[in-house]
Amino acid sequence: MFLYSISNNIVIGIVIAAVALLAIILIIAWIVSRNNLVALDTACDEAWSTIDIYLKKRYDLIPNLVETVKGYTKHESETLERVIAARNVAVSATNPNEKIAADNALTGTLRQVYSLKENYPDLKASTQFISLQKQLQEIESELSQSRKFYNGKCKAYNTKLRTFPSNLVASSMHLEKRFYFELDSEQERQNVKVSF
Repeated sequence: MFLYSISNNIVIGIVIAAVALLAIILIIAWIVSRNNLVALDTACDEAWSTIDIYLKKRYDLIPNLVETVKGYTKHESETLERVIAARNVAVSATNPNEKIAADNALTGTLRQVYSLKENYPDLKASTQFISLQKQLQEIESELSQSRKFYNGKCKAYNTKLRTFPSNLVASSMHLEKRFYFELDSEQERQNVKVSF
C-alpha cells in the first residue's frame, strides 16, 4: 500500500510536470508567434511609409511639371486640369488602399501629359521640362523598387497570417490581410514613359 501510494504520487507528479511543460511550451510558442507577427506588421508599415515618401515627391513634382507644360500648351487645359485633380485625390487619400487606387488614376493622367510632347516641339526642347522629366523618371524608378519591397513584406506577413499556429495568434490579435500594391489594368502595368 505504501509503495502504491508513492508510485501514485510519482505518476501524478510526472503528469503535472508534463502538463506544466506543455503549458510553458505553448506560452513560449504563442509569444514567439505574436512577436513575429508584430515584426512583420511593422515591416509592412515601414515599407508602405517608403512608398508614401516617393509618392509625396511625385505629387510635389507634378504641379511644376503642369506649370511648365502650361507655358507651351495653351489648348490643353482640360488634360492639365485632370492631372491636377488626380493629384489632389491622391494627396488626400488616407489609407494604403485609397492611395493605391488614386496613384493608379494619377499614372493614367500623367501618360496624357507625356503624349503632349509630340504636338509641341518647343516643350520637348525645354530644359526645365527635361529636368522635371528626369526627376520624375528617377522617382518612378524608386517607386517601382519600393512597391516591390512592400509587396515582399506583405507576402511574408500574409503567409504568416495563414499558417498554423500563427493564424490562431493573428486571429486573436484581429490582424487582417495586407493588400499588395497592384495595378488595375494592363496599361497601368507599363512604366510611365518619360523619354522626350
